[in-house]
Amino acid sequence: MTDSALGFFSLLSDSGPVVLLVLFLLLSFSVVSWAIIAYKFGSVRKSRHESDEFLDSFFEISNLDRVFAESEKYRHSSLARVFRAGYLEYRATGKVAGSTVASERIRRAVKREANAESKRLGRLVPFLATVGNTAPFIGLFGTVWGIMNSFHNIGLTQSASLASVAPGISEALIATAAGLAAAIPAVMGYNYFVQQIGSIERDLDDFSGEFAAACLEKTDNPPTV
Repeated sequence: MTDSALGFFSLLSDSGPVVLLVLFLLLSFSVVSWAIIAYKFGSVRKSRHESDEFLDSFFEISNLDRVFAESEKYRHSSLARVFRAGYLEYRATGKVAGSTVASERIRRAVKREANAESKRLGRLVPFLATVGNTAPFIGLFGTVWGIMNSFHNIGLTQSASLASVAPGISEALIATAAGLAAAIPAVMGYNYFVQQIGSIERDLDDFSGEFAAACLEKTDNPPTV
């Protein structure tokens, strides 16, 4: 183990309970943030990829029954989920093609599912924003507390030499570094997911607005109940 690593652990072992509590809290935030980033990256990426593949199938296949069967392959696709919700409502209406009532019911079902997808995609993402906003201040609190203790020790020892001040200041600054280490990935992850989810939501809005008309046009025979 290097001298720097030994020095770091020595600073931790000499830290007071408040600074240690701050570091533990920031470490917990960091671990949870990275877990969310890894989970959401996989789910959002898979949703976008499968949605693109589903759209290809949707425009290539003229029969809605076949599109519905094909959509079962894309269990992680937001667009496929929205399509299935609209299709099931379409089957439930039992209306002839061109029916205004059927079209409106399909639009409502599609919009409802699109809203549910937006909530699902955005789940856990606000936690990243919370960590990004609060972690630097939590770290700063630990730093301020550590510096207060350092000045208190200076008063007790009646010595303000660099040798007596530096360890306490170094200990205090660890909290600030930990706060930044937790906040920076969280902010970057939050901004990335907001952009990606926003793009998916725009696709959902476009799809929702056009689906009812496409649903009534892409089938030769109206559904029967």
